[in-house]
Order: sequence, then structure tokens, then C-alpha cells
Amino acid sequence: MEDLDPKATRDDIQLAELGHAQSFQRQFTRWSMLGLAFAILNSWTALAASLSLALPSGGPVAVIWGLVTAGICNLSLAASLGEFLSAYPTAGGQYHWVAAIAPPRLKRGLSWVTGWINVSGWIALVATNSSLASTLIINIIALEVPSYEYQRWHQFLIFLAVTFIDFAVNAYMHTLLPRINSVALAWSIGGFVIISITLLATAAPDYASAEYVFGTFMNSTGWPDGVAWLLGLLQGGLGLTGFDAVAHMIEEIPNAAVEGPKIMVYCQLIGISTGFVFLVVVLFVSGGTTNIEDIVSSSAGPLLEIFFIATKSKVGAVCLLMFPLVCFLFAGVAVMTTSSRMTFAFARDGGLPVSRLLWKVDAKLGVPMNALYLNVFIVVIFGCIYLGSTIAFNAIVAASVVALGVSYGLPVALSVLQMRRKLPERAFKLPSWLGWTANIIGLVYTLITTVLFLFPPQKEVTGTTMNYCVVAFGIIMVISALQWIFDGRKTYQGPRVTLEVIHQEIVPGAPETVTGMAKS
Repeated sequence: MEDLDPKATRDDIQLAELGHAQSFQRQFTRWSMLGLAFAILNSWTALAASLSLALPSGGPVAVIWGLVTAGICNLSLAASLGEFLSAYPTAGGQYHWVAAIAPPRLKRGLSWVTGWINVSGWIALVATNSSLASTLIINIIALEVPSYEYQRWHQFLIFLAVTFIDFAVNAYMHTLLPRINSVALAWSIGGFVIISITLLATAAPDYASAEYVFGTFMNSTGWPDGVAWLLGLLQGGLGLTGFDAVAHMIEEIPNAAVEGPKIMVYCQLIGISTGFVFLVVVLFVSGGTTNIEDIVSSSAGPLLEIFFIATKSKVGAVCLLMFPLVCFLFAGVAVMTTSSRMTFAFARDGGLPVSRLLWKVDAKLGVPMNALYLNVFIVVIFGCIYLGSTIAFNAIVAASVVALGVSYGLPVALSVLQMRRKLPERAFKLPSWLGWTANIIGLVYTLITTVLFLFPPQKEVTGTTMNYCVVAFGIIMVISALQWIFDGRKTYQGPRVTLEVIHQEIVPGAPETVTGMAKS
């Protein structure tokens, strides 16, 4: 048994009431945490770099109006989860919230499933960022060297290099993370402004028509038009997913119950607005119908091809691409930070194999090194999809968006089924009508996208063009089920109490304090 600091802050008291001792320093400010959250969403860069997901599945209509649709739905989910975060500000996030409001006989099982899905989604999102960064590097090579012949293993090696850089920063530069995330926010917003102005200036006056940008539909997937457009929502879903990062880092910011939900909603609003403006700019400077086929089929990728069309310079196009590329490097670091904290939290509650090892925080480095090792190992396995599939990017993206979406939907669904009465009093509380509206919109979106994003992007499917998201998701669920049968159903009780609160005192003129003992 280990004595805690007898003087603890209000945040420590609330965390203690949720059953946990403080494991990390609360070194993030509101702005550095907003920087981390926005670095993870990275909306305008993620949307721009994933044009290949939406252009064949609806064209500009899917790109613009798909983002609007996904934006409304993800903002609804963010506001809905913000209420949970305010009530239960713990790094466990969704699986902790499910355990808190689920019926007693379902609590353990639902919490277990939610935790596994959430951990898997975050690790897949690490792989997605490595995939996006490696894709942009391959695109640069293809533009500069027309004779270059793409090989899957080339991208796999770049994918590994990006992943190992993310690991090194998280492991050995932990104290710099708040500054890195603040720089990431400034770099992203600065890049957004610089690229938008440059593209509009260099492309003038050869802009596409407004009719093309907002009203042109195309479908080269083989699926019916309605299904194709819905599949194109994957682009918007990718650009706006990952906002629960704030929840998994909540034990590292002060005034968590108040600031956390605000940051979650703010990063969505910034992502939607910057993403919408940037996509409109990109489509206007693309040249319209004349260039659409070349853009979709370009070996340099749609984004770099549009940069080249607008600037009429390979050097200029590559220089502009440096902004989103560096954004993805920042994002990769931030996503791995969050993923390792989610892994740490679930292991702390006994939800993973060898949990005792995975939730240990390295005394010297101050980070959960074993959780980081596990993240890197599984991301490398995800990367192996590149060696066997021509649409690995779609599969990895779909895996992250689907898994995170399901984890968002589960606590909201439980709350709705219990008439929104299970949440306790909280600092962030939506008016009843708005809460119901946000909950229902978020749930409908989650249900539709969970099914559709498992579809292959092309109707004609072969062994190399199928959506391996189904396989990856299935393997994770099988491992989760086996772990539950042989271990979890006997030992997992939901979020564990790792701290026993013995006494709480309020010292006049001083922060609230708590004394207690950490459970071994």
C-alpha cells in the first residue's frame, strides 16, 4: 500500500471518487490539449489527403456535402460524449462510461467489449496516420520521378519509419509533448491559410465552376449511386474522428470536468470549418470536369495532382505538400500518445492480456512504455496489409473509423435506452431537447456507417481488392471473445478501484484535498 500526497487538487478528488490514483502530471493547458486534439483530427489535411476515398464515390458532391453530413453527425456525437466526460473525467473514456450506466447484469460484458473496440480503434488510427504520411511521400516520388514503379513494400517500409519516429518521440521526448502539440496547432492553421491563399492566387482565373464544386456527381465504384455516396462519407468520417482523444488524456489537464467537454466540441468546430473551406478551395482550383479523370487516376494522388494543376510547378506543389505531410507527423505522435493512454487505462482495469505489465508507467521516462511497445507491434501488423492488398489504405481507415464509431455509439445508446436519466449532475449539460437530438443523430450515423464502411470500395471484388477491415475487425473480436472466456469473465469487474478514498478535507483558502491509499 502506498501513501498518496495528502494535498491533492479538485481534479485528484474527482479522479479518486472514480476509483483511481493520479498516475500522470497534469501538464497540458487548455491550448496544448486543444492542439493535441486538433493535431489528431487534423481535419483539413486528413480530408485533403483522403480525396481518393470520396471522388470515385460521388465526386465533388460526396466531398463537400459528405463533409457537411459527417460534420453534423460527429459534432452531435462529440456533444453527447462531452456530457459523459464531464460526469466521469477518467482516461478510460467510453468503456468506463458504459460500466457506469449499464444495467448491473450487463455492465461487465458491455464494458469489456467497448474497451476492446476502443483500444483497437485507436491503434488502427495510429496505423491510419502512418498510412497517410507514407502515401504522401510515395506521391512526391511519383510526381518527381515519372518512371517510378510503385511497389507495395516501398510504402510498407516508409510506414514503418513513420511509426518508429512516432514511438521515439512519445518514449523519449514526453516532457516536450505539450509544446509539440501547441506547435502542431499553429503549423496546421498556418498551413491551411498559406496553401489556400497560394492555390487561389496561382490558379486564377482558371477556377472550376460553382456548379462543379457543389453539384457534380460521379460514380466509378460499380455500386448504386446512393450506396456510393454513403461510402464516400468515409472521407468525412476520417477527417472528424478521434475526438475522444481528450477523454483518454483527461487525467493530464487541470479542471478536467469543465475544460474537457469544451475542448472536445471546439476541435470538432475547428475541424469542420477549416475542412469545409479547404475542400471548397481545392475543388475550385482543380480545373473542374476537364481534369477530374486525371486527378482520380493520378499516380501522384489527387491532392498533389491538384496542387500541380493549380501551381503549374512540381517544386511548388511539393513545397505546399510539406504542410500536410508535417501535420501527419505531428498527428502520428499525438495519436500514439492517446492510444498508449487508452491502452494503459484499459490495462489498469484488467481488460487486456498481461494487464499488470501494460499499465506500468516507466519511473524514469514517465510514460507507459509497455503500452507503447504493444501499440507499435500491432501497428506493424496492420501495415502488413500493404503487402497483400491494393486497397490497404481504405481497409486501415475503415477499421479505425468503424471501431471508434462503435465505441462512441455504445454509451450514447445505453443512455438513450434509459431515457438519459443515468448521467449524474455535471458541469457540461445539454438542454433536454438538444441532448435528445444530438444523441439520436449520432446513433443513426453510427449504425449506418458501421455497416457501410465494411463494404469494399468497388463492387467487383477480388482477393486483393476486398475490404480487409472486416478481417481485422473479426480477428480483434475473436481475440477479445477468447480472452473473455478464459480470463475476463472470471477476473474483469469493470473499472477497478485503484485508490481508496479515506478522508476528504476542504482547507479554507486552499485547493480541495484528499488523502488515501493506492491499492496494489
